[in-house]
Amino acid sequence: MKKTFLGFGFGAIQSGLMLLEAVKSGNFKRFVILEINERLVAEIRNAVNSFVVNTATKSGIEKFHINNIEIYNPNDKNDFERIREAIYDADEMATAIPSVNFYDVGDNSITKLLAEKINPNKQQILYASENNNYAAEILLEKIKKRTTIERLKNFQILNTVIGKMSGVVQDEKTINDLDLDKITPDSSSAFLVEEFNKIIVSKITLPGYKKGIEVFVEKENLLPFEEAKLFGHNAVHSMLGFLAYLKGYKYMSEIKNDAQLWEYGVTAFQKESGAFLLKKYNDLDEPLFTKEGFTFYGNDLLERMTNPYLRDEVHRICRDPLRKLGYGDRLVGTLREAYKQGVVANSLATGVLGGLCYIINEKIDIGLSVPDKLNDLSKENIETILLYLWKDNENDRMKEKCLAIIISQFKDFKINFFK
Repeated sequence: MKKTFLGFGFGAIQSGLMLLEAVKSGNFKRFVILEINERLVAEIRNAVNSFVVNTATKSGIEKFHINNIEIYNPNDKNDFERIREAIYDADEMATAIPSVNFYDVGDNSITKLLAEKINPNKQQILYASENNNYAAEILLEKIKKRTTIERLKNFQILNTVIGKMSGVVQDEKTINDLDLDKITPDSSSAFLVEEFNKIIVSKITLPGYKKGIEVFVEKENLLPFEEAKLFGHNAVHSMLGFLAYLKGYKYMSEIKNDAQLWEYGVTAFQKESGAFLLKKYNDLDEPLFTKEGFTFYGNDLLERMTNPYLRDEVHRICRDPLRKLGYGDRLVGTLREAYKQGVVANSLATGVLGGLCYIINEKIDIGLSVPDKLNDLSKENIETILLYLWKDNENDRMKEKCLAIIISQFKDFKINFFK
């Protein structure tokens, strides 16, 4: 018997990964989406319950036309009974919303709907697709506060490691240049995702359960793969974005023709992120955590990051720099974790300097006075700014070591990137 898939939220990850892979699997008979954007719901319905996903391959754009979906708005009282019935009927579900902070927002929140209509007599799983290592645990705890353990006896939430680049394209020129199909004929934007679909998820523990989205890879322990994404994929991506910005590039694909930046990426993957992760997980029997495996992983990611058909804008990679320069986030987190394994991540330290320059150039308010011009940046104010950004970690002794690594790269950084 074929399954029912239900998705919470209808952005690029839901449409271009979760729902798309459910459709492609051939294992589902029914597809339901819950979305609070009234205009998007109306557009899908006007298109006879269909939409288009554009997928960037190595050689061009593939277009997937997905039909016969049901879309309901949790804030529309006319849809409420259909929503409750669909959750009760679902076999596999996926949340794909901006943050775990939205799990409990609204009168008919995700937490409330699940707590009320999980089917205790049917095995059900849910992929938590938010960018949080503990999304599954956070959502489960919220649900438990609203229902009984008995109702949840056949329900499991899975964490996910999603290394898939995706987005919603709103720029009309980009849509025309790439010949993208809009979400629907009434839409002003288009879904554009890369073709990568090797997503890692938690091990399913429900007895005898066989997932419908077969392409997802189950792992007992997600932590090593989460660290490979944060300290490998995310760290190198941000580093290259900040440095590409200083080179004046608009699109990440321009890095392909810049031997210097490409070498920064190779070095960061192989001699920094990869070097420390392989030391940390040298006893793990996983192909990724071998020299050959991580070299392939890094080279593949560099090619994907610079795919011209993704038309990935450098400014998009650089956005939210305060978070990305945070003490526990991708760049500084990698410096810290690498140092613990005896690896000095100089290239990624250069990425931190690039991030500081982005903040200065773009006049981003950080709550502290910063130099007006890049040429006024000095070792002293680099230290002042970073210590301010890391103020919540004032007792961590590793801060001084991270600062020393970053400042040690400043002389070469000015030579290479100050024009």
